[in-house]
Amino acid sequence: MRAHPSAADVTGYLTEAVALAERNVAAGGGPFGALVVTADGNVHEGVNRVTRDNDPTAHAEVVAIRTAAKETRNFDLSGAVLYASCEPCPLCLAAALWARIDRVYFAADRHGAAAAGFDDAVFYEYFGGTRPELLPVSHTQVPTSGAPFDAWRSNAGRTDY
Repeated sequence: MRAHPSAADVTGYLTEAVALAERNVAAGGGPFGALVVTADGNVHEGVNRVTRDNDPTAHAEVVAIRTAAKETRNFDLSGAVLYASCEPCPLCLAAALWARIDRVYFAADRHGAAAAGFDDAVFYEYFGGTRPELLPVSHTQVPTSGAPFDAWRSNAGRTDY
């Protein structure tokens, strides 16, 4: 992991992420913006594109991660820092974990988002184990359940991630 960014860097990048979010609102998008600053110092932007793209996963943080991965030609963003205009939801945190992002900073919190109509508290309850009825998930094994993993293990040309 690289050194922590300075307080001035954090403030500057968060201010930029908030400005991205504001510009996105003016362009008809959602009030969220994010930056991924990769280990080489390059800045990769993302804004909320959920309604624009009809993509429920196109949150600003996910878009910034996708942009950084594409521009660096690497799905492993170790050494990168994610700066978000608002506290990342569970989807965005999971994406940051899969991308191997080193650290996350955010400006507004989930309570500010809720006050603006973006209340994802129920998702935190679900992942906290208190609302399993929201999305029942069942394990049903079939005879070929393990076949894809067997194929993966035997593929000498695979790219591990």
